[in-house]
Amino acid sequence: MNKVLLLEDDLLFGESLQDLLEEDGYEVQWCRNGQEALDATFHTKFDIYLLDINVPLIDGISLLHDLRRGDDKTPAIFLTSHVEKEMMVQGFQSGADDYMTKPFDTDELLLRMNARLMRTAKMCDECGVLQLDHQQKRAFIEGVELNLSVKEYALLSLLARHVNKVVTKEMIAAELWSASESASNGAIRVYINRLKGELGNMVIENIRGIGYRLVS
Repeated sequence: MNKVLLLEDDLLFGESLQDLLEEDGYEVQWCRNGQEALDATFHTKFDIYLLDINVPLIDGISLLHDLRRGDDKTPAIFLTSHVEKEMMVQGFQSGADDYMTKPFDTDELLLRMNARLMRTAKMCDECGVLQLDHQQKRAFIEGVELNLSVKEYALLSLLARHVNKVVTKEMIAAELWSASESASNGAIRVYINRLKGELGNMVIENIRGIGYRLVS
């Protein structure tokens, strides 16, 4: 189920849009102001943003600009009553993927959302029940998201790229640490054990003295 962040301060419109999206199978978190929406992004990884512009505390354009500066690449669509070309330009310059002016056809909105999500899905790799989203740096097993740090995701991605093949400790060190950082076998074992705890029935084999292998 795709997660949607909806930023909309119009109560009637927001409620109608939330109902529409949930009926279409989306999980929606509806925020009435920009600060609430920003806080939500710290606690939840969304699949797409639907943002009004004129909202309290932090406007939609400033919100998206700040998110993009933080390397948040989540697809974003502005839904606004602004029809001026200058505002549309500002919207796209802030990092928007699409821009729709109110009133709009709801079927068209769903089509545009689906198109954006399909493009994002093409940036994913699948390895059996494991799915890796390289854009968002998120990993899933049978649709359930794993709780991984940045280095843990990088390690899992490396193992998945070489599934059923041995990944040496030297390869892991080069992937997870920069040339100026030191990587110990103990640190590698910590990350491997953390992954083993997250992967459930998926197996990471220890190839003694050499490295590790993810078994599909």
